[in-house]
Amino acid sequence: MSEIAAALERLDRQGNAELDKAFAAYYPDLKRVARARLRGSGLQGHLQTTALVHESYLKLSAGAGASFADRIHFLAYASRTLRSIIVDTIREERALRRGGDLDIVTLDTAAQEGVEGPVDVESVSGALDDLAKLDPGLARLVEMRFFGGMTEPEIAEALGLSVRTVSREWQKARALLLTLLGD
Repeated sequence: MSEIAAALERLDRQGNAELDKAFAAYYPDLKRVARARLRGSGLQGHLQTTALVHESYLKLSAGAGASFADRIHFLAYASRTLRSIIVDTIREERALRRGGDLDIVTLDTAAQEGVEGPVDVESVSGALDDLAKLDPGLARLVEMRFFGGMTEPEIAEALGLSVRTVSREWQKARALLLTLLGD
């Protein structure tokens, strides 16, 4: 092994050691969240739960240097990568079709109270980007709940807020998202 390759390997080991520990410890949680996100997304035939989780590891490791205080913080961080991968995959699928009769890819919205019917993941992602420009904190909350499958108590713990505050912010975020999706 060359000297450069050895140095890169050492750097990689040191930079991803904490990520490796977190990933190994929370792998079942990641699979549960990924399975829930894929269930209604229309990607089950194109993207498997394990593949989604492993791709999220690759994305997480590319941004090495992050540290995680606990399970909640790790899952919050991972939910952002899951969202990115799902949206990118949907865009790739749509680009491959290149037709006007595209099927709307939906996401199971059972966990989202107040949102009726299926939701177009790409539209939600676009509206979430717009929401992030208005209020980054609300966008992060939606990302954790919608794409990360986290509960209000878990989000409250991750963000250092009370559960009641998270509940109020969730209602506010839903209203803003519905407005943004209506545009």
